[in-house]
Amino acid sequence: MELDLELSALAVQEGLSAPMVWRLLQHPVARRRAAVWRRDLTEEQIEEIIALGSARSLAANRWVPASTKARLAEHPEPAVRCAAAASATNEPPGLLARLADDPEPLVRSFLTMNEHLPTELMTRLAEDPNSSVREWIPQHCRNAPEVVRRALFTDSEPGVRGAALVHWSPAPDLLPALLADPLTRAAAARRSPPTPELASDPDPRVRSAVAAHPELPAVLRDLLAEDPDVLVRNEIACRADTPPALRELLTSTLTTEDPAESFLLAHRSHTCRAPAAAPPVLTEEQAEALLARAGL
Repeated sequence: MELDLELSALAVQEGLSAPMVWRLLQHPVARRRAAVWRRDLTEEQIEEIIALGSARSLAANRWVPASTKARLAEHPEPAVRCAAAASATNEPPGLLARLADDPEPLVRSFLTMNEHLPTELMTRLAEDPNSSVREWIPQHCRNAPEVVRRALFTDSEPGVRGAALVHWSPAPDLLPALLADPLTRAAAARRSPPTPELASDPDPRVRSAVAAHPELPAVLRDLLAEDPDVLVRNEIACRADTPPALRELLTSTLTTEDPAESFLLAHRSHTCRAPAAAPPVLTEEQAEALLARAGL
C-alpha cells in the first residue's frame, strides 16, 4: 500500500521524462492518477491509458485534447461518459448538448457538475424526466438563473424541492407553499424567518431547523433550549451565541439510547482534519529507485 501511494504521488510530479511516465502507466494506481492529473500526456500515452482500461480516469482530465474528450463522451461505458460530462468543454460544438441527451440518467446528472454548462442546457436539465437529474442541479449549479430555481422550487417531486432548499433561498412568493407542504416544511424553515409557530411545530425536524437558524432571537433560543428532542437541544448547544452557562447545562442533557441520534450527536460538532502534507519532490535518482522497487 505504501508503495502504491509513493507511485501515485510520483505519477503527478511535474517535470518527469516521457520514458518515466510510460513506465508509471504500467502500474494501475499510478496510471489512474496520471490519467486524471497530468497535463503533458502525449497522444500515444493517451492511447495506452485507454488500451489498459483507464478511460474513465482519463475522461476526468480537463487538459486532454477536445478530440479525446469528444471520443470518450461516446464511450460505451456510462462511467466513462459520466467523467467526460463533468469536465468537457463544448468542443466540438454541440458536445454538451449530446451529453444532455445521453440515455443514461447518471451521465446527465454528472453534466450538472460541468462549469461550462450553458444556461439553455441547465434549463433543459431542470425539466429532465428523471428526478435524480433535477436533484443534482442545486448542488452544482450555484449560479443558476431564476427561471431554473423557480422550476425546481415548484417541482412535482419533494426530493427536488428539498434539494433546492438546501442550496438556494426561494423567492418570497414561493416560501409559503414550501412551508405549507409537510414534505418540505423542515427544509423551508431554514430559509424562513424564525417564528414562535415554527419553534413549536410538532415536527422536531422543523424545530431543529429553527434552532440552527442564524437569525434566531434569544427568546426562541431559550424556548428551544428546553425542547424535549435531544437533537433540537443539541442545535442550541452548538450555537455560537448560546451563553456558556446555558451551553454547559444543555451539554449535560445530550444523552440518548437511540443509535441514530447518538450518531448525529457525535457528528454534529467536529473539527476538520489538518490538510495532508504535500508529497516530497523526488530527484531522478530517487524516482528510479522507486520504480525499481515496483519492478517497473
